[in-house]
Amino acid sequence: MALALPKEIYSGKVNSVTIGTGPGALTFGGENVLPFHTFEGSSSNSPVIACEIQDIPPDDWPEEVQKPYKNVSHNPVTWAKFCQETLKAKAIALRLTGTHPDRENRSPEEAAKTVRDVISATELPLIILGSNHTEKDASVLISAAEAAKDRNCIIGKAQEANYKTIAAAAMANNHKLIAMSELDINLSKQLNILITQMGFDKERIITDPMCSALGYGLEYTYSVMERIRLAALTQNDSTMQQPMLGDVGMYVWKVKETQAAESDVPQWGSLEERGIAWEATTAMALLMAGTELLIMRHPKAIEAVEKVIGELTKG
Repeated sequence: MALALPKEIYSGKVNSVTIGTGPGALTFGGENVLPFHTFEGSSSNSPVIACEIQDIPPDDWPEEVQKPYKNVSHNPVTWAKFCQETLKAKAIALRLTGTHPDRENRSPEEAAKTVRDVISATELPLIILGSNHTEKDASVLISAAEAAKDRNCIIGKAQEANYKTIAAAAMANNHKLIAMSELDINLSKQLNILITQMGFDKERIITDPMCSALGYGLEYTYSVMERIRLAALTQNDSTMQQPMLGDVGMYVWKVKETQAAESDVPQWGSLEERGIAWEATTAMALLMAGTELLIMRHPKAIEAVEKVIGELTKG
């Protein structure tokens, strides 16, 4: 007699989200099981990894993650083409770092030109991110959304202080939206509700509960993400059924373990290998917690995580 393995049946389902247009469009989310539990239900869409680029040279990135892009990072168009043609990236995340008042304080018009240039250069789905300056992002992302009108991008990040403006811009120009709250399931739920009350479809929202790196609060991040995913599946909570984003690179490549010189901590081994492992490990932890979309930086870390995703979703 064959052994019948017990299976969990969930009442809820994560929304599926499609980004991009044409043959390069991608769909993620849509599962009705816990991450990679394909033996229990349906999980037809694999997680998506977007390769991060910036509108200005990433001089604040550690040298080990600058190296792979040293010949292309001077120009976001060249950088985007490199990601598409050489790295075979599936999506690109353009971070408009240069618009931050403490960086180059670029104008919304300059940001819009950068977006148009990148869109013209690549067919990959695009995530357009502000500089995380809530006041400046409110104006920058309006122009960016208009510049990418009808290209079905993801615009973000909408936060409590600026969500009305950014959500309206995403809605008017037919984009998806990232809603970011600060590592609290109740704040995440509240922001999703506020955005949908504006008339924004809940199926067009991606939740960003905030991220953290391995060794720097990852356990708490994991717990919050896991609770969000369980609420979506076990409680059928429609305000928690949005796919989740893990903005991995920006948090990983600023911690000591990815920057400390080998001469200072020889027992930690190769700095390059250490940084790659730190980013890949953080990303995998977030996938296990329930994220469906990752933003990453180092090509080798992306390659490692995509390999594991392929093995876990095989068949």
